Amino acid sequence: MSGALEHRLADLVADVSGGEISAEQALAGDHSLSALGLTSLAWIRLIDAIEDAFEVDLDLGGDLSAFERVDALASHLSGLLDAR
Repeated sequence: MSGALEHRLADLVADVSGGEISAEQALAGDHSLSALGLTSLAWIRLIDAIEDAFEVDLDLGGDLSAFERVDALASHLSGLLDAR
């Protein structure tokens, strides 16, 4: 599921960035999403999209490093989904 989850998240990144970041760029992991140009507004949209799509609540009060790369985000999200 991790590969499919990563692809779904990469598609969400592409959507919320208005196409400025392609799903392929997000998946490549060569740069953080911030370095790729994900804006603060797009971050908010991404968090909302993930929470809506996967019916989870993301805790933004702790270490946010899991949100910088699609693979780390998929791992974090997978843990939340498994805990249900």
